[in-house]
Amino acid sequence: MTRILKIFELIEVLDKLKHLKRTGWVHHNVPEPETVACHMYRMAMLAMALAEELPNVDIVKCVKMSLVHDLGEAIAGDITPRCGITDEQKFDLEEKAFKEISALVPESIGSEWLSLWEEYEKAGTLEAKVVKQLDKFDMVAQAFSYEKKFGVNLEEFFATTTNMFLMEPFITWDKQLRVQRDEFHQSKPI
Repeated sequence: MTRILKIFELIEVLDKLKHLKRTGWVHHNVPEPETVACHMYRMAMLAMALAEELPNVDIVKCVKMSLVHDLGEAIAGDITPRCGITDEQKFDLEEKAFKEISALVPESIGSEWLSLWEEYEKAGTLEAKVVKQLDKFDMVAQAFSYEKKFGVNLEEFFATTTNMFLMEPFITWDKQLRVQRDEFHQSKPI
């Protein structure tokens, strides 16, 4: 049986993401932390900007994956390593949430969303690897932005992503970002 679009329930889910502050920034007392939806939106825009840099990558798929990769957090919450939940528990919570959210849209769309999320989680395809790298790069770029804007020390985010970037253009972007950050901190220590 084909499911119908449950628009008002979907709107409620998306509203949660529009207002769900990212846990990592909250734990670090960032005064105006971004929301999960803000993060996914910027990732999607950056994915679109990669079209010429990565001609062998399905950019449309990367954009879609960026827009759904944290969708389950609307129900499961934004779980970070500091939350005391294992990776397996996190996966199970997000999978259950994804299945619940996928039931709000026609079956073909829900299946695509779930498939994109599973592909992202497994990180076995080129597109999933690109989106994983994009996710981490967006995090460190946001951390640097908060350091400049609010004078907070977010070294932990840079330490945990050292040597994490394994493909271009992310390797170069990360190096450039860290140079800019070092120059900033030399002129204005935190």
